[in-house]
Amino acid sequence: TESDQRYIVCNAQECDPGTFKDRSLLEGDPHAVVEGMCICAYAIGATEGFLCVNPDYKLAYERLEMAISSAEGHGILGEDMLGAGVTFKIHLIKGVNTFSCGKSTALINTIEGKRGYPKLTPPHSAVSGLWHKPTIVNNVETFTNIPLIIFYGADWYSNIGTQASKGTKVFSLAGAVKNIGLIEVPMGTTLRDVVYQIGGGVSGRRRKFKAIQVGGPLGGCYSEDHLDITVDYETLKRYNSTIGSGGLVVLDNRNCIVDFAKHMMGFVQEETCGKCAPCRLGTEVMYEILDRITKGEGHEEDIDILYELGEDIHEFTLCGLGKMAPNPVLTSIDFFREEYEAHIKDKTCPARVCKALHKYYVDPKLCAKCGICYRQSCKFDAIKWAPKTLAEIDPEKCAKCGVCIQGCPFMAIF
Repeated sequence: TESDQRYIVCNAQECDPGTFKDRSLLEGDPHAVVEGMCICAYAIGATEGFLCVNPDYKLAYERLEMAISSAEGHGILGEDMLGAGVTFKIHLIKGVNTFSCGKSTALINTIEGKRGYPKLTPPHSAVSGLWHKPTIVNNVETFTNIPLIIFYGADWYSNIGTQASKGTKVFSLAGAVKNIGLIEVPMGTTLRDVVYQIGGGVSGRRRKFKAIQVGGPLGGCYSEDHLDITVDYETLKRYNSTIGSGGLVVLDNRNCIVDFAKHMMGFVQEETCGKCAPCRLGTEVMYEILDRITKGEGHEEDIDILYELGEDIHEFTLCGLGKMAPNPVLTSIDFFREEYEAHIKDKTCPARVCKALHKYYVDPKLCAKCGICYRQSCKFDAIKWAPKTLAEIDPEKCAKCGVCIQGCPFMAIF
């Protein structure tokens, strides 16, 4: 695009819950990001760059300040860089700690001092971005890869990964696995290798793998039958998901899929910018339906309503947040429909997570008629007992706190 000025923006917002790869890169090697931005500036003819850091990343911000100052002191950054007649200035700024501002056009608006609303495209940022000038927006990981590619060569980088998705990807692995933390894997690695070889499998006895969410709060949830899915852009797109910011969360049999989907939708509902109605209102309705299901108030038609509503939000929202927001719900219905049906039809939570569906009762075969639960455990007067009689739990008074289960020496309460 013909222009007298071009800009570069590095998106270091990283507001996804459970994701910390950019923070680690910025704290561990801030010079790599600076060098990558310099190479990009030389390639496109930009003279100014903006590095937008999550305001919570205080140590990363301090080390970036030192790296930029050091580069300027050595003539690598600023006026006439390395005597090559090239000028490039990096402005280090604290971004806005909201998930929606990770969208490139919303981030550009915040740099301009405007509200973090995404813009309609086209025109795309590369044509009309920051102050209506051509703007390149990339994330931390992309910029840190540029010096490596220049140093080792394009062939070296292209030999890693798949035919369509080159190189490696850094993920934040969290959840119910033995080895949690940052991992770097070649594109095309299977989810099975990530969970069992790198993650070391599910942690704890009597716990079994249930699902893995790929791509952060906007990613899909996959069952054990889908662990041979490869981690690359094309494959995940076919399965209603995305690599996103590189979040991987492993769930075991202690986790309720419906409750997890509700949690993700609650995050999206809280973080939506509210500009377009399908995202603002649609995610709210989806959350309300999921909340009803976890309370045992769901209806059989709710599953189909959730799916139809999710597809509508996916199609009609303005930015990437709305288009991917229904992914956790849609994929969980696709692969864990029986768990939704158990909540709705049987009024039970297979994982015993949804507290509203808990039912406490005394097993008459195990009850010793001692009255300990009546005298010492229940603070809500929900247990009926008389000497030499079986204890009974009044469901209307029961607070479902679980104290009676812990207090019964004969393990007669379930």
